[in-house]
Amino acid sequence: MAVLDRTSAAPNDRLTGRARLVLAVLLVAQFTLAVDFSILNVALPAIGRGLGFRIGQLQWVATAFALAAAGFTLLFGRLADLVGRRRLFLIGLALLGAASLLGGFAVNPAMLLTARVAQGLATAAVTPAGLALLTSAFPEGPLRERALGLNGALMSAGFTTGAVLGGVLTDLLSWRWAFLLNVPVVLAVLLIAPRVLTESRGAREGLDLPGAVTVTAGLLALVAGLTTPALRLPGLLAGAVLLVACYLIERRAAGPLVPVRILHRPTVVWGNLIGLLAFATETSLVFLLTLYLQRVLGFAPLAAGLCFAVLGLGTVVGGVTAARVIGRLGATRALVLGGAVQALATAALTALGEGRGWLGLLLAATFVGGVGNMVVIVGFMVTATSGLPAADQGTATGLATMTQQIGITMGTPVMSAIATTGLGASAGSATVLHGVATAITANAALVVVGILVAGVALRRR
Repeated sequence: MAVLDRTSAAPNDRLTGRARLVLAVLLVAQFTLAVDFSILNVALPAIGRGLGFRIGQLQWVATAFALAAAGFTLLFGRLADLVGRRRLFLIGLALLGAASLLGGFAVNPAMLLTARVAQGLATAAVTPAGLALLTSAFPEGPLRERALGLNGALMSAGFTTGAVLGGVLTDLLSWRWAFLLNVPVVLAVLLIAPRVLTESRGAREGLDLPGAVTVTAGLLALVAGLTTPALRLPGLLAGAVLLVACYLIERRAAGPLVPVRILHRPTVVWGNLIGLLAFATETSLVFLLTLYLQRVLGFAPLAAGLCFAVLGLGTVVGGVTAARVIGRLGATRALVLGGAVQALATAALTALGEGRGWLGLLLAATFVGGVGNMVVIVGFMVTATSGLPAADQGTATGLATMTQQIGITMGTPVMSAIATTGLGASAGSATVLHGVATAITANAALVVVGILVAGVALRRR
């Protein structure tokens, strides 16, 4: 069932006025969620001082959000199919608003971490429901590719905007506004969305409880292993065992959480792998370049954050042009082209030196890399959700959203480990630069792996 039947009938592949309003509502919600993922990074020291976090506890401000967002995304994607995508979208937004109020008025670490968990759960509900509403509203072809391009551009721009906005709000007002800013945005969307979004559902089979428990527990263990050094080995092992158990359960379930027929589609499997690499490489590159700007060039956190506005601009340009590239070349060739652009731009960053004169190279390469990365992300979304019936769109977008959250979550710890191995608090700029360059090389190599997957595994599509 389409969210908006008039959208499908738009003449000459042009958006109607009402379709633009539907798209705007969904994009604002997704942009807000993307901002929430990174807006507190710069504010962590101020939060620690204000609420009495011990230094070792601060990582949980980010980890609590990531655990909930990645661990419950697939479950909520399936629930969206069962109870209604618009309904879950609105419930998730209401939860986001309540969680943001709680975080903004938190008086101790427990309140703040509770708010972050609730924000992560809201993200796990709203993101797949919103994507399913979008893919259901726009038929396969130019309209959907354009909508996914704008969605991907704003989500990536939101991630980089969060880093900038967090510094500005913390310096000029208070870290509390990083939470409170969500409230008026959520209220506006909640007022408009029921008027323009039509309910959409998928398959009516009951919820597969064993599959839901094992996949959620497996994803929680996997993310915990990726983000918590003390849990790395047991978390990754437990996650792998639980996810294998989930697959075996789904093969026999009458109403599976993830139908095995979806997992057997090459476009779904390989498309999600490419998406995982795309999100892991570009978001972790932000961390590596933050380390370079602050520890090598001596930039203040706010100035370092502002440098990423260029990356945000590149992602917007990439999102706007991705639909044309895919329309002209096809999704697979667009993935290869976008990945090649991203890999070359990332590799260029290995030439960065210790002087501030290298800032020009950094800005140019991040802009170009952002364009290429966004073409890959839109190509991944098109590939991973195409050729599926409307009943499976919630599950497919849930898988794609889970891929996105795990990629964002896993990239930074992996690249951080490569860049900071052997570095102490007093390491000189030359030592830090060497570690960053090594990690950037590994980052570019992962992008090349994505190119090879797209060129070989999807060549028959």
